Amino acid sequence: MVTLPASYYQQFDADYALPVPAEGFGGWKKAEIELDPKHTAVVVMHAWECGTMEQWPGWRRCVEYHPRALKILAEVFPPLLTAVRASPFRLFHVVGGGDYYARLPAYLDTVKLAGPSPHYEPVVKDPAYERLQKFRSEHTFVGKHNWPDVNAGFRELDFAPEARPLGGEPIAENGHQLAALCRAQGINHLVYVGFAINWCLLMSPGGMVEMGRYGLMCSTIREAVTAVENRETAREEREKQQALWRVALEWGFVFGLEDFTRALK
Repeated sequence: MVTLPASYYQQFDADYALPVPAEGFGGWKKAEIELDPKHTAVVVMHAWECGTMEQWPGWRRCVEYHPRALKILAEVFPPLLTAVRASPFRLFHVVGGGDYYARLPAYLDTVKLAGPSPHYEPVVKDPAYERLQKFRSEHTFVGKHNWPDVNAGFRELDFAPEARPLGGEPIAENGHQLAALCRAQGINHLVYVGFAINWCLLMSPGGMVEMGRYGLMCSTIREAVTAVENRETAREEREKQQALWRVALEWGFVFGLEDFTRALK
């Protein structure tokens, strides 16, 4: 067993004597917890090589967290993944956004292990629906003038060099496949790193929402993630703080990078 500090959130007791009862909650706290290396895996999710500002300026205009992600890839991922690979903890990779992984033996092994992924039949679309979606794509995200760069960038998507799988490290593209890996290797606790903590790591295939339905505990490492921010939150990265609270409240724990890597060693 590995013992290390972990942050959790105490969402009780609301104090109705206060003007704002939630201000009675205990809030963020820290405790020593135990992890069993035989049942814990680190998950690198959507750590992509996305080109440069000069290549795809339209992509950068609508996805503002890229500079923060690049800094994390350069400064956090190398020592973190080196420590994980030297430890008994498993390392999984969750992919998506293209076909850059489709011919890798480690991915094909996962497909064989998991079997066919579920097919979800979409609802019938009508002209009004199509017009609404067109409006959203032009006015909400990513903007009509940015789509050419975004589409071109996704066609050349790849693993970031710092996050490229080594050897036979397992690769999955959805929750069905990731759950199969977890069953096969006895994993019940996933520690997510990658981009972005309030979007892909929560809601994309293989993210925490989906894996929680399989009964897995899902945690994260504070310094190894960033979030999709908006105009009102970006300066203080408030969406990241909100997402870390959501992880701690619903799925698992939030670890500090130094605490986690020290425990691995």
